[in-house]
Parts: sequence; structure tokens; C-alpha cells
Amino acid sequence: MIEIGWFSTGRGEGSLGLLRFVQERISRGLLDARIGFVFSNREPGEAEGSDRFFAQVRDYGLPLVTLSSAKFRRAQHRPFSEVREDYDRQVMDLLRPYQRDICVLAGYMLILSGAMCRTYPMLNLHPALPDGPTGTWQDVVWDLIETKAAKTGAMMHLATEDVDRGPVVSYCTVSLTGEDFGPHWERLEQTDLQSVKRNQGEEFPLFQAIRQAEYRREPYLLFETLRSVSQGRVVIEDGAVLQRHNVSGEGAGSGQALCLDAEVEHAMTVEGVEPDG
Repeated sequence: MIEIGWFSTGRGEGSLGLLRFVQERISRGLLDARIGFVFSNREPGEAEGSDRFFAQVRDYGLPLVTLSSAKFRRAQHRPFSEVREDYDRQVMDLLRPYQRDICVLAGYMLILSGAMCRTYPMLNLHPALPDGPTGTWQDVVWDLIETKAAKTGAMMHLATEDVDRGPVVSYCTVSLTGEDFGPHWERLEQTDLQSVKRNQGEEFPLFQAIRQAEYRREPYLLFETLRSVSQGRVVIEDGAVLQRHNVSGEGAGSGQALCLDAEVEHAMTVEGVEPDG
């Protein structure tokens, strides 16, 4: 059994949904793991969204640890970028009693300090392929549209001080071509991107189609990655990713990210989720 540490600001339904997705599958025996603690950089009473998230954590009977980053910053009278390491050291002190083999950043809205990244093996979900765009999911989608990308996906990587560029653990892909996307690309050809951004913004149908095709895969990628860790298919040691068996059945190697397309597509099909974009 692996012990999972769960980090989330708990802002809204996305954060709540990821926790629910994994915890309910653990309860059904689909993953040999336990969530050993949930940490949030908000405290009860700070926001309605995080309060709902905390209520769900308590309903699951999971240990909840909180330390308000907003209150910490105000008390220091300095920008958070200048107190980030001090904050993270206090967080690590609070979490010292709890076991963890792997940690998950699931809607955690803070950039981690180097001290935190070096101490905790942190899995971060990024809504792009390993060689894809960085930034927020909105930045990613606009970049894909601007470059007329033929595919996208999502990846799980180790969090490092180099944001969105830590060692990749796993990924899944989705095609942005074919009958589901062709008409959207054709509409884009009839206008220009700046006009689209100005007049339609994120409501642009192509933007929505790309986002949804990737977004619906995110919880499955997270879950299948955790299952791969629990099964020993991938091992994380000293900030490095070791894949125990590659496609040809050879021994362990480094820097070999797992492509989990087959596992993600199978899981979505079994649960009746349309995997196509």
C-alpha cells in the first residue's frame, strides 16, 4: 500500500472532483493506497469553495492540515515570493507526523519552494504533453490553437523549481483532428485569432472542444499514474523517475515516461465516458 499526501487549495468543483475521483476508487479497492493527509493553504472560513472541500475531506475521514498562505504573507508584510520558503518550512513541520510515499498537487495554487520539492516527491498534473506549452490551461489551449496543433494531452511530472518542466512520470494523448475537430478548425480559417480572442474568448467552440477533450482525461491519468506507482511500474527516487519495465520488457531505465493512453482509454470506456474529443 502506498501512502498519498494530497495538496489542494480546494477552490472549487475541479479540486473537489479530483479528490472524489481518487478516494472513491480507493474505497472500491481499485488502488492499493491510502490518502494519509490532505493539506490546504487555506483555512476554514476563508472561502466558500474551500469550506465545501474541507467538508468533503471530513466526510471521508481524512486528516486535514491547513495553513493560510494569505494570512502568512500579510503577517510578514512582504510579497509571498519572498516568504515562500519560510512558509513551506512551516508546512513541512506541520506534516512531519504524517507518512507519505508520494504526494499529489491537485488544484494547489502555490508555486513550491526548492526545499519543499527536494523533501517531498510531488506529482503535478499539467494539461499539456511533455513537449507542449507551459502556463495555465488557458495559455495552453490558446497556444495549441495558434500553432494549429494536431494533438495534445496531459502529463504527470515531478514538481521542481522549474515550473511545469520537472521530470515526466506519465502522459496521455488526444488527437485534435478528425470529424470532431475539423469543422472547428475550418471556422478558424474564416477569421483571425485576435478577433476570436476579442469577440468570443474562451467561448470559442474550438477552445471549448480542445479543453474538454483534455480535461475529461485528467482524473483518469492521475489515477492510472498512482496505480502505476503502487504496482511498481514506475519508481521515484531522489528526484528521478525510474520505469521498471519498458514496452519491450527490458529492465529499469531512467527518464522513460509512461504513456498511459491504453489504460486511460480503457478506463473511460468501461465507465461509459466517451473518450473521443
